Amino acid sequence: MSEGLGPEGGLSQPAPPTITVQDLSHRPAHTPLDRITPAHTLLDGNTPVEQVSGVVDETSPSSTSSFELVDMEPAPPLYQPVQPHWFYCRHADSKDVWLPFSRKDSERLEQALSTGGEEEEVVVAVEGERYDVRVRERQRYAVYWEQGPSEVRRCTWFYKGDKDARYMPYPEEFSTNLEDAYMIAVTLDEWKRKLEFPSGETVILHNPKLIMQYQPIALQDEWVSSPSEQTRPRTVKRGVDNITAEIPDGEPETIDHLVFMVHGIGPACDIRFRSIIQCVNDFRSASLSLLGSHYRRGQEEGRVGRVEFLPVNWHSALHGDATGVDEDIQRITLPSISRLRHFTNDTLLDLFFYNSPTYCQTIVDTVASEVNKLHSLFKHRHPEFTGAVSVVGHSLGSLILFDLLTNQKTGSGEADRDEGRNRDPCPLTCDALEQALCRMGLQEHLATLQSVDLDLDSLALCDETDLTELGIPLGPRKKILSFIRKRHFLQEGRQGTVLLAPGLQAPPDPSDDAPSPTVSLGNQSPGASARRQQFLRVQSITSAVDYEYFDVGIGQVSINYPQLAFHPQTFFAFGSPIGMFLTVRGLKRIDPNYTFPTCKHFYNIYHPFDPVAYRIEPMIVSESDLEPMLIPHHKGRKRMHLELKESLTRMSTDLKNNVLGSFRTAWQSLVRMPVAALPPVEDGETTAERSLQETEVPAAACAAVREESKADLWTKILEWPKALHLHYFQGVHEEAESPGSGEEEEGRQVKVGMLNGGRRIDYVLQEAPIESFNEYLFAIQSHLCYWESEDTALLLLKEIYDKLGVAFEQPQQ
Repeated sequence: MSEGLGPEGGLSQPAPPTITVQDLSHRPAHTPLDRITPAHTLLDGNTPVEQVSGVVDETSPSSTSSFELVDMEPAPPLYQPVQPHWFYCRHADSKDVWLPFSRKDSERLEQALSTGGEEEEVVVAVEGERYDVRVRERQRYAVYWEQGPSEVRRCTWFYKGDKDARYMPYPEEFSTNLEDAYMIAVTLDEWKRKLEFPSGETVILHNPKLIMQYQPIALQDEWVSSPSEQTRPRTVKRGVDNITAEIPDGEPETIDHLVFMVHGIGPACDIRFRSIIQCVNDFRSASLSLLGSHYRRGQEEGRVGRVEFLPVNWHSALHGDATGVDEDIQRITLPSISRLRHFTNDTLLDLFFYNSPTYCQTIVDTVASEVNKLHSLFKHRHPEFTGAVSVVGHSLGSLILFDLLTNQKTGSGEADRDEGRNRDPCPLTCDALEQALCRMGLQEHLATLQSVDLDLDSLALCDETDLTELGIPLGPRKKILSFIRKRHFLQEGRQGTVLLAPGLQAPPDPSDDAPSPTVSLGNQSPGASARRQQFLRVQSITSAVDYEYFDVGIGQVSINYPQLAFHPQTFFAFGSPIGMFLTVRGLKRIDPNYTFPTCKHFYNIYHPFDPVAYRIEPMIVSESDLEPMLIPHHKGRKRMHLELKESLTRMSTDLKNNVLGSFRTAWQSLVRMPVAALPPVEDGETTAERSLQETEVPAAACAAVREESKADLWTKILEWPKALHLHYFQGVHEEAESPGSGEEEEGRQVKVGMLNGGRRIDYVLQEAPIESFNEYLFAIQSHLCYWESEDTALLLLKEIYDKLGVAFEQPQQ
């Protein structure tokens, strides 16, 4: 029985449409029926039934010799054709899952099937035009990323076993056979029929609402031994309306904003080891849900469409056959703990690859070219799109985008991109004075230097006094001196191979008669050793991996950074190590006036327990200790455990400072006279006279003051619990009603440089209650939580639609 239904309900080879029908009513038949053929059976009186060959052995239980019973029976129900719905197959967790298309997409596919010719292939764009379906071929193809084709079915009949979580669709030919048998049963009002297919499947039509399928024994699992389990049937349903399937209505046609999302290290992006494509799909679905709940009025008024998110995959290009790096790494990998070493080679090594001059160039070129390609393809498929574009980077992907954006040019067009590709990353290798000045941006001083017959070599002999006498200002003068100093050390290092440590030095060529410039490190003079040590420090900022250091500025790897084909509106960094990398590169502070050349907004979003995330604001405003902005919960409140934690913290602080201070003040008032009760010192009155007057204070007055102080003390003690409850725990409820209003107002008032247009940069998510029990246990998950975080998605949507002038709506609790 190799042609039967497989474990997922798919036929390996469609069986011929021959069905044997048997009566299971166990009643004597009196009126046999002739063989039913397509010529004799009509649909709605006009349409012939599709080819179904069957033999009706006995009559229906409704056929009887009693004419009274026949007259009393109701008229048989009219047959109604089943409404098909289109499904596609997705492979997840080592099994195939069938998911329905949206109602709009299913209607488009059905219309294309009915209007297209028999031989003509029809292509229908579905799922926001991210996929194309070839209707005749029954295959779905991805548009923006590399993904194998998936099967598509026009589904009418479904089944579900006891262990199945959802209904699965039958193959189309099998469904056609079931539909023909069902039509015959409805037309003739004959039920309790047993349909035996040549492939071994058995389907029993008890009534229109109870249809069961039994698998052949050869196709059942071998470990099943119980007879009851061997005969356990499947439930069969007709039409998608009779099954519990969540069918989406479809995505809005209008796209308001486009977002490119770049992943971090490794091929997996979350704790379930899913790819960037799957994670972005979930993030897109979350954003659509949030648009329906927080921008419902805008959608009803037609001012809100949707935001398109597209994944950018660079890992496959780095670890593909083009670079051959995986083969090189595999040759030197130890055979022990193979799984851990494979994980390290495939994931953690991406950090080292990005610091390599060769593979860093590969990564940056791949990201830029992929983004530009997706942008061009998107504009081709959506020519009416006029919205802005933003970029999102997770982990290492945020650092890649940061370096790309810091090296963009304010101009646009193909000329700027060609200039960026052909730019020499290191001006120290220039051989002409004009070329060197152009690389430093000082070409306006070329005429001054040429007027005194200075070339590049003679310029290297000049000091600050010489340049001052030539009238060169302080800023350009410092740049020229720095260039001369770095170029001098670079030339000194290239004269020999002294940079290699002992044991790594290449042996000298025996055919070379010239003396080797290599000197043993033990025989070097102190001056030469100091110069070489200084060269080692400078080499880190003048080699192919050029870490340019500025007291105020942005330093990054100096390679050929390509230009993007658009100017991003906002850059979002998820769990980003940008701050750590800038510090390691030698950058102490970011200029508050610095902005990306082509991007005006930047958000650093992180989880409080993320071990890879670092802050940005302390590098801009180092003199003040600013707390990060707390991202509100997507349901419009701060998490209750955070509110209670803050309230208890404030309460303990006040107990230490205010309450104990009140006790101290009251106690001091008991043991000495209050200062306010003493009369002021009059002019000309001596200290001795004042002391004498103090001794004359009546004892009754002192006793009255002490009694009043005791009364105030007990009043404070008795009223303190009530005031404590009103101050803290009523404040929790009030803050929950208006979340983040005070923090947002504070964030608007604080100026944190121009990297985000004067607005706050660091935004922190709220940890879940279970995460607060042990922050170490959820550290890794915290770094991978951004793709499924609705709070993160809502922050992106709020930033996007605030710039579009669409009001944010708080959903009703």
